[in-house]
Amino acid sequence: MPNAVTTSTTEVVLPGLVEPTGLEVRTRELPAPAAGQVVLQMEATGVSFAEQQMRRGKYYDQPPFPFVPGYDLVGTVTAVGPGVDTGLVGRRFAAVTKIGAWATRVLIEAADLVPVPDGVSPAAAETVVVNGITAWQMLHRLAKVRSGGVIVVLGANGGVGSTLVQLARHSGISVIGTASQRHHDAVRELGATPVDYRDPGMYDRIRELAPDGVDAVFDHVGGPGVERSWQLLRRGGTLVSYGTAATKDEEGDSRLPVLKLFAQLKLWHTLPNHRSAYFYNFWAGHRRLGTFRRTLAEDLTQVFGLLADGVLDPQIAAQISLAEAASALALAESRTVAGKVILVP
Repeated sequence: MPNAVTTSTTEVVLPGLVEPTGLEVRTRELPAPAAGQVVLQMEATGVSFAEQQMRRGKYYDQPPFPFVPGYDLVGTVTAVGPGVDTGLVGRRFAAVTKIGAWATRVLIEAADLVPVPDGVSPAAAETVVVNGITAWQMLHRLAKVRSGGVIVVLGANGGVGSTLVQLARHSGISVIGTASQRHHDAVRELGATPVDYRDPGMYDRIRELAPDGVDAVFDHVGGPGVERSWQLLRRGGTLVSYGTAATKDEEGDSRLPVLKLFAQLKLWHTLPNHRSAYFYNFWAGHRRLGTFRRTLAEDLTQVFGLLADGVLDPQIAAQISLAEAASALALAESRTVAGKVILVP
């Protein structure tokens, strides 16, 4: 059922290297969905660390300016293109976009849609789309930590970190989580033992809590501290690095910190030391699109199931209207909030 009626979409545009206040809001006509596409009316999207890096031109796979940010979204299908099941109209789905989701309506490939369970609100679902897939895959596909294990989660109050803590606790894994002092109660409520990341003796404190070493460390910080993370591992342990937050304000090529980190991890991984080191890349395997989509849908469906069952508590830092995306981005960058800043229409 091709959609003959033209619809408009309101988008937030990142025009170049600007402060959050430099974001622009524009409205344009959205073309009718092509074969295999749907129109998804956004009900919730979010501010992730990727957008914070993209604003600075520091994202590893930086899109050229100007562009519409927005890594993922949750919404309802309002129209379908040729060859797409008309039964999708009126149903709620999540999708990962990488860019483009900060808009009231988005054209999406129908093959990228993952159903949101009944009874799960758009904002709650949005907290675990990219964050949930990332946390699930790092814990269960890369580190493969078993029940009874001990892990360290850096930034346990963040979007990925808080989801990772909850998934680990649900699997019977003990968690040591780093966060600033003000977030320690929140980290405790998630079931982790908090350690102050501003404490110069942070790694010594973790070692006191886990004198025999840990089964896995999940490190989004990168930089010089990644070596200290590696040293926390016991024999058979795994370091999963998934970001370079430490270098986000450094000048120069955005790929350099990641490539340096990647080389370091590869070296550690190949040493005969009975420990593993990986860099988690959400888009790894994307060239084999069918397999990538199946794995993503499978993992997100697992996470949505835990959310629907009340196992996961959605960590919503704030809900802010799309028109106020500048203040939402500034709030996310302030590092004063726990959980995910959600944008709603």
